[in-house]
Amino acid sequence: MALKTLADAFYGELQDILSAERQLVKALPKMMKRASSEELSTAFAEHLAETRVHVERVEKAFEDTGKSPKSKKCEAMAGLVKEAESLMDEDASDEVMDALLIAAAQKVEHYEIATYGTLCTWAEVLGYGHAGKLLGMNIAEEEAADEKLTALSESINIAAITESAV
Repeated sequence: MALKTLADAFYGELQDILSAERQLVKALPKMMKRASSEELSTAFAEHLAETRVHVERVEKAFEDTGKSPKSKKCEAMAGLVKEAESLMDEDASDEVMDALLIAAAQKVEHYEIATYGTLCTWAEVLGYGHAGKLLGMNIAEEEAADEKLTALSESINIAAITESAV
């Protein structure tokens, strides 16, 4: 696809984030299972439900482009998911694994926040009000998920330190 205009770039990035969200829908259940902390597993489950809604919102955001919602493989998310999967294969204590899962999840959140930030800015300058509103809802939820992970990490990281000291 030729990227001759900002509208072309917007469409391409929508395709990318649609792929990213779909990849995350597949990855989060694995992270839920690997988490030993009930709170962390619950946080992943809640974010999985939100992520499914994010997919729907992104699909609806395509309406402003006048093009159909389709995805192109998000290589960045594929790399982040692959990294998370390799972490889950590590021989780590439950507490350390939970800390690793939070780190991997926050990398994903930060990628999504950056992408949605760009898309929201572009939607505004392109006059894509409907898309901007939908994508703005997604970024707010991604930021909230990141904050929740940070809060969880405070106790989980202490538990990981305590476990490693034993």
